[in-house]
Amino acid sequence: APEPAAPAPSVPEVSEPSVSETSVPAASDTAASAVSRLDTIDPTEGRLDRLRGRLARSQSAVGKSLLGLLGGGDLDEDSWEEVEDTLLIADIGSATTAEIMRTLREQMASRSIRTEADARALLREILVAQLHPEFDRSIRALPHDGAPAVLLVVGVNGTGKTTTTGKLARVLVADGRRVLLGAADTFRAAAADQLQTWAERVGAEVVRGKEAADPAAVAFDAVSKGIENGVDVVLVDTAGRLHTKSGLMDELSKVKRVIEKRAHVDDVLLVLDATVGQNGLTQARVFAEIVDITGVVLTKLDGTAKGGIVFQVQRELGVPVKLVGLGEGADDLAPFEPGAFVDALLG
Repeated sequence: APEPAAPAPSVPEVSEPSVSETSVPAASDTAASAVSRLDTIDPTEGRLDRLRGRLARSQSAVGKSLLGLLGGGDLDEDSWEEVEDTLLIADIGSATTAEIMRTLREQMASRSIRTEADARALLREILVAQLHPEFDRSIRALPHDGAPAVLLVVGVNGTGKTTTTGKLARVLVADGRRVLLGAADTFRAAAADQLQTWAERVGAEVVRGKEAADPAAVAFDAVSKGIENGVDVVLVDTAGRLHTKSGLMDELSKVKRVIEKRAHVDDVLLVLDATVGQNGLTQARVFAEIVDITGVVLTKLDGTAKGGIVFQVQRELGVPVKLVGLGEGADDLAPFEPGAFVDALLG
């Protein structure tokens, strides 16, 4: 569950851009009609457990293969090579695989591993440790210093970024937060419409701009409106045209800079599509160079047999995977728990 973040550093007073004509809050028709169409949202607690079956179905092949190899006890070199290949095929990455192999060999030599259950316990322990359970995975969504928490959602288009922003709004509303959404992806009219639909279903407000309006101005207006309305958290959906476009990256750093004239940015969440493997990591590195990413949301994890990408993402970026998308449903966004994830991976 979200926890209070450390107090934000104070932001120096700077003259504010005049952007009132750029964006307008989207109002609901009437309070009554808004209430009548609000969704019932699944509680966030236990979501990963409830969705574990779906994850396990697509990924337990990795677990079966590993446990079958390790469960027999003493392994010959061919079997060790097979273990290594299985880890690499699962997209765990060469550096992490090398560490896991080293620890496995040491532990198999010093412990009495004679059954699949013994092998499972050992493998679980090693894999969970590689996912850094000590990382802080809370979403920093509590107001502080009289201002709302501000979360930036970034990532390449097509990863499910806007949908994830909508689903995250549901997670926060389910946890009792008052949420405002900023539609700063002004290059796609559909993105603002999509965000508005998500917001209306949970009773959140949206600030959106005219098509092709300045994204930084829309983000600034969203945060200003959030302060004015006393909301707990402002979620800003940003544009995600290809990471090779330097213009996008300039845009993104500008959005963050302009927001920070009004409020501290508490979380920068990078949305990655788990099914794109190495390509996703390339994208991740580029985004990490532009803005300080504080956490990752991994979408479409149910659609890949290569769940090992979680290990690589955390290793490459040094930040935690905070949330995972496990399906198309509105409430299929779950807080990431290393133990539950490894249990699903092992089947």
